[in-house]
Amino acid sequence: HVQLVESGGGSVQAGGSLRLSCAASGYRFASYCMGWFREAPGKEREKVASISTDGKPTVADSVKGRFTVSQDSAKNTVYLHMLSLKPEDTAMYYCAARRDTYCSGIGRPSQYNYWGQGTQVTVS
Repeated sequence: HVQLVESGGGSVQAGGSLRLSCAASGYRFASYCMGWFREAPGKEREKVASISTDGKPTVADSVKGRFTVSQDSAKNTVYLHMLSLKPEDTAMYYCAARRDTYCSGIGRPSQYNYWGQGTQVTVS
């Protein structure tokens, strides 16, 4: 039974930071790259970061310099580190897994195999 479970969201003031976690289980973690997406009310789901199976991170231009992504393969967990948060970062954040080495050029949600339930981030 595949599960992706996000945690770490919450409400923060502008300029604050959060670390989101995505714990994966039920599949071979090492065979899937991971993406972080967000969806704000009335907007399309957009990818903000990804990490390859060998740990190479990429982030979208919109969050570059503020967000980073990392993983702990021993724990089958991927992290999204968010600094200098802005109100426009307010969204539901999701992690997703794709059966591939690299997710860096893969931006459409339909291209990912598994999804978590999301964790809300609110910046005021």
